[in-house]
Amino acid sequence: MRFLQKRVTVVCGHYGTGKTNLSINLAMDCAREGESVTLIDMDVVNPYFRSSDYADILTAEGVRVLGPNFANSNLDTPSLPAAIGDAISEGERVIIDVGGDDAGATALGVYSRQLSAADPDVMYVINRYRSQTTEPEEAVRILREIEGAARIKADCIANNSHLKGLTTESTVVDSLSFAEEVSRLTGLPIRLTTAPVGVDPLNKIPLMYPVRVFVKAPWEKAGNRIAQSNR
Repeated sequence: MRFLQKRVTVVCGHYGTGKTNLSINLAMDCAREGESVTLIDMDVVNPYFRSSDYADILTAEGVRVLGPNFANSNLDTPSLPAAIGDAISEGERVIIDVGGDDAGATALGVYSRQLSAADPDVMYVINRYRSQTTEPEEAVRILREIEGAARIKADCIANNSHLKGLTTESTVVDSLSFAEEVSRLTGLPIRLTTAPVGVDPLNKIPLMYPVRVFVKAPWEKAGNRIAQSNR
């Protein structure tokens, strides 16, 4: 998978930047290219946007999913299974979806020994349209908090600035200056820029990565159920 440079990839960022949806897409695309891939859900904070909740879809695509025990129960204190550390240390492709901000990233520190040995590629996800990271300096501040809590250093930036079904070509193009400034302030290269499948930026954006939108907020799911019941 051309956007992943090492066997283990850590995907981190602020709440609501789309880390989980990006992680799901990366894992599925690796599996479709014939790789054995494990997606690790490390979100022990937010019960609503967990990659474990999409295990059925991922498993059908050939992705092994590991997540917090009770990840589908919305309990306040899920625990992390020992198999996570084993997966990080083993030889297959691993993508780790880290919980948002420093609070979520703290759980990653539990596996600092295995991660250090694996030498992971750490991808920092940004989204210009996330309310608390509309300024580059805010995105940099959150990155530093995550790095401190997880005891890792970011290697690259994923510009995930889209608005799901409301995304237009301009939505993506207008985010480029934001991403470039975050890159300048951090010294990190932009590894990829995403847009939902069907949004065509007319080759204006280098390193484009079309993504499918799987992750929905609770209110979006409720709206879909209401719409289906009214048919």
